[in-house]
Order: sequence, then C-alpha cells, then structure tokens
Amino acid sequence: MSRSLVTLRCAGPGDANPLAELWATALRKADHRDLLADLDLIIKTAAESPEQKLVVAEYDSNFAGAVFLRVTTLSPINLDACVQAISPHVFPQYRRHGVGRTLMECAVAFAEELGIAHVSTAAASSSRDGNRFMARLALGPQAVFRVATTHAVRAKLTAQRPAFDRYSGGRHLTQVLAARRSQRRSRTPTAP
Repeated sequence: MSRSLVTLRCAGPGDANPLAELWATALRKADHRDLLADLDLIIKTAAESPEQKLVVAEYDSNFAGAVFLRVTTLSPINLDACVQAISPHVFPQYRRHGVGRTLMECAVAFAEELGIAHVSTAAASSSRDGNRFMARLALGPQAVFRVATTHAVRAKLTAQRPAFDRYSGGRHLTQVLAARRSQRRSRTPTAP
C-alpha cells in the first residue's frame, strides 16, 4: 500500500508569501507588501470563520498548492447553499501528483460536513488544463464570468449609443414626435 505524499492543512501567517506567488495572476495589482497584508488578513479571517477555510496542500512537505473555501449561495438570486472552491491552484512542478484532486476532495468534504449539496469553482478561460480537470470532476459550466474596468465599459456603452440618442438627451426621435403630436391634440378644442 502506497502512502500519499500530499497533506492538507489550514493556512497560517507564514503562508502569505508562497500564496502571493501561487495566486499572482488572481490577486489585485499592488505592491508586494500590500499583497502580503491582504493575504495576512484573508488568512486571519478564514481562520476565525466557520464558513471559510483557506487550505494549503503540501507535497512531500513542500508548499504545493492552495484553495480558498467559502460557504455562500449559488447566486444572489438562487439561494441554494454552495461551497465555492476559489482559486484552486497548484504550482507547475507539483501538477499531476494528486494535489489538485486532494484540494477538490477537501472542498467536497467541507460541503458534506456542512450538509451543503453544491460545490462550485472557476477556472481561467485561458486555462485549458484547468477547465479539463474541472470537467473530469463533473463540474460543468454554469455561467461565463466577465470582468472589465468601469471606465472601459462606460466608454463602450457611450460609443454604442445611437447618435440621435446622444444628442436628444436619451429620447428617440419617434418619442419626441409622438409627444409633440399629443401636445397638439390636447391644445386643439374639441367640437361640442
């Protein structure tokens, strides 16, 4: 019988630096010290909450990956309880060693422990391996999560607004003409 080299533990204060490296593409763009402060707060909050867990996977005693688990609802309008497995990442040198599977087993165990019927996660749209891995675990696509800066969306909305709409304060020409006809009708005296 072979012994698994993958072990799990809750993240501690000393894990902020390897988490910053692991989640570099998922964290906000900021100074490294600010990211470490963010991660220290996330680690502390998760340790104090019964509905959150930040789990670190070690492979042969080396930091190999992590996942943030959070109890929430499927969506703000679908109130079925769900455990979100947020950013399940594994360092490249530890992939294909069972680390990702073990992290997702932890998410399922957390959901079962709390009596929650759903587990959700997300994988970067550009990560072919990540999406294939999640599909093999029966996690199907539910939605496409899209993100852009507020400024970029405002610029696109303004550019796509019809020209007459931009100059008429939001009223379409047909609406303006209908309002004028209605006003004329209301001013015209009716015959007795």
